[in-house]
Amino acid sequence: MNIKDLMIKEAMIMDLQATDKTGAIDEMVQKMYEAGRISDIETYKKGILAREAQTSTGLGDGIAMPHAKNAAVKEATVLFAKSKKGVDYEALDGQPTYLFFMIAAPEGANDTHLQALAALSRLLVDPDFVEKLKKANSPEAVQDLFQVAQAQKNAEEKAEQEKQVEKTTADAKKFVIAVTACPTGIAHTYMAEDSLKKKAKEMGVEIKVETNGSEGIKNRLTAEDIARADGVIVAADKKVAMDRFDGKALVNRPVSDGIRKPEELINLALSGTAPVYHGEGKENSSDEGNASGTIGQRIYKDLMNGVSHMLPFVIGGGIAIALSFMVDQFIGVPQDQLANLGNYNQVASWFNQIGQAAFGFMLPVLAGFIASSIGDRPGLIAGFAAGALANVGGAGFLGALIGGFLAGYVIVFLRKLFKKLPQSLDGIKTILFYPVFGLLITGFLMLLVNVPMKAINDALNGFLTSMSGSNAALLGALLAGMMAADLGGPINKAAYVFGTATLATTVATGGSVVMASVMAGGMVPPLAIFVATRLFKNKFSKTDRDAGLTNIVMGLSFVTEGSIPFAAADPIRAIPSFIIGSALTGGLVGAFGIKLLAPHGGIFVVFLLSHPIMYLVFIAIGAIVSGVIYGLLRKSPAEKIA
Repeated sequence: MNIKDLMIKEAMIMDLQATDKTGAIDEMVQKMYEAGRISDIETYKKGILAREAQTSTGLGDGIAMPHAKNAAVKEATVLFAKSKKGVDYEALDGQPTYLFFMIAAPEGANDTHLQALAALSRLLVDPDFVEKLKKANSPEAVQDLFQVAQAQKNAEEKAEQEKQVEKTTADAKKFVIAVTACPTGIAHTYMAEDSLKKKAKEMGVEIKVETNGSEGIKNRLTAEDIARADGVIVAADKKVAMDRFDGKALVNRPVSDGIRKPEELINLALSGTAPVYHGEGKENSSDEGNASGTIGQRIYKDLMNGVSHMLPFVIGGGIAIALSFMVDQFIGVPQDQLANLGNYNQVASWFNQIGQAAFGFMLPVLAGFIASSIGDRPGLIAGFAAGALANVGGAGFLGALIGGFLAGYVIVFLRKLFKKLPQSLDGIKTILFYPVFGLLITGFLMLLVNVPMKAINDALNGFLTSMSGSNAALLGALLAGMMAADLGGPINKAAYVFGTATLATTVATGGSVVMASVMAGGMVPPLAIFVATRLFKNKFSKTDRDAGLTNIVMGLSFVTEGSIPFAAADPIRAIPSFIIGSALTGGLVGAFGIKLLAPHGGIFVVFLLSHPIMYLVFIAIGAIVSGVIYGLLRKSPAEKIA
């Protein structure tokens, strides 16, 4: 595809007027629409903002590459825009941005489109080329610059390939292999590739880079490459195949480091001090070996693996059980049969049986998938058994959580124990030794763990059941505030998991006050955005005001993440505002003892609340308080420029 087909003159802005990120995106998206390259502004812009919510596409050095691939795009296009004054685009280096390349890729874009987009990304690593672009004063000049640069790049790559073929002294050079990948796979993947290759050439280091982009895997590393490599660099923001690097010194970093810190990564990979990676079933020499991050991060990842698999059972089962209570209440239950509420009428009983069946898997699934995250597939049986034993033994959610970690590390222990068995027994370890010994060791450990955990679980359930007045208000305020603290992050998830864990023991008594506080707290931040954008219109752009309208839907649906773009853009003012309103709402819900039978659903499960009208009033109070505080604290556009 000719470069002029992508960078058309009609989709260029030679003097961008916006001074902030939101305004720049609005101006460029509007230009893309006027040029006839997208069919729907909102759909395309939603994709752009979703990518910005992950991490800023302001790459530093005065360049930004916002991009989206969705159904609104008619033709693959790169919009070029130039700002004379510079835009505060929240770039990675904190400096103003002058050159913008907004990439629009249609759904199902073929390899030709993606290869052209990748080629454009690679050119921007050259500072001389970037400087020429800054001085270009017409769309024709921009097109000519890219045409010439692309031709030179193609010639250089061809010469490099020929040189590699003829090279006879390759073994004398240090050799590094790398993998680059980003979630979208359009720009950052290839910019990291080119940055690493350029720096390696300057350093006299031979390098081969595999890209995991939208085109699929290109320049795939072979077994020969991996065996010959002196070091491995993985610059990726998504999962890539790792076991092939077993035994190699490996540096695992975000893709942005591949773009901005190539020399550091190459030096570390060749330094002899990089962690040695070990694949499945092998002992790691460091924290960065099998999984990057601290011990706390790995524990969190293992826990979330269990929680994410457990939640569908909790939500589906919990709502089915709640419906059984609603059906019985609707049909009617005699006063002397209220103890059988949810099971009295046949239809209600069916809902209850289905819900209880799903609910019964909650603890085994939690423990099983925590264990499998630690010990892979052999951990499943031991983990499921640990969860089931915690359920039978009365240890409840906390017992299953501990059981999952126990089961996982029992498998890790067994792997070390059986490591020196003859190779002929390798096949039998997975199907016999791990399941049998893992099950028995974990089972006996759980019989011991269940004793203290049952006492703790009973005490906790007793406390929750007896909660009223100030105790319930304080706990409700704390958990609801946690829901707003990081809007879907670890703190938010911890509060939500605690709330769902209380449902199993409170269904028979009409629901959980804790769960009601948690859901109310999670509904406040998006609704607060709606309030702020209505009451303080002059402090928000049109895009923000439109997003405020969508946030009312997300808030009412208990989708806390709807407020993330606003929190990410202004965390110092937004997050404290959200916490105050959420904590106020959670405290009121707890103080008045409002109970909820469902673990999710927002306004759609309002009839599963003990006091639905009061509940909605408390959420409205929290949203108004948060919205007003956020609106008052937020700077106006004029203040931002100053």
